[in-house]
Amino acid sequence: MQIRTRMCISADGYVTTPDGWPAQLADPAWDPETYGFAEFQARCDAVLMDRTTFEPAVSADEWPWADLDVFVLGARRPSGTPDHVVVDSDPTRLLEKVRAANQRGGVHLIGGPRTIETFRLLGALDELGLIVLPLLLGEGMQLTPSVSTDTGLTLKSERALPSGAVEIVYACT
Repeated sequence: MQIRTRMCISADGYVTTPDGWPAQLADPAWDPETYGFAEFQARCDAVLMDRTTFEPAVSADEWPWADLDVFVLGARRPSGTPDHVVVDSDPTRLLEKVRAANQRGGVHLIGGPRTIETFRLLGALDELGLIVLPLLLGEGMQLTPSVSTDTGLTLKSERALPSGAVEIVYACT
């Protein structure tokens, strides 16, 4: 099992806009297909996220993870959460449940820097994928200091995307 994260970051290092929205929503060219998110998620058997990231999906018109196991780190089960979604407040216990359910598959870790750091500290983060967007936000939430700067990163791949963004993928050690 490989736990991978893939997130967008502005050229000046912000993963959210000043008002807290994901950085990609500030890019007028944003499209999950063009930016490779659909391709990435197609290689995953499960998603793992925090409650804040999960809650908007409960009321979405279309369930975003129809064919995937869903695991949520949260102290409470949001109202309307489908029965098959696993919710646990303890990251270690939740990670054990993810591992038990996904012996061979990829797991997409979705969330912000604190969620990424939580699972990195448990030794569970295998891959950090960044989409560097061709825009400057000036402020917002940065990937660091929430993700420790002592994280060992080994470059696995990089590629230019048609939108002018760049995908950089690191193995975490």
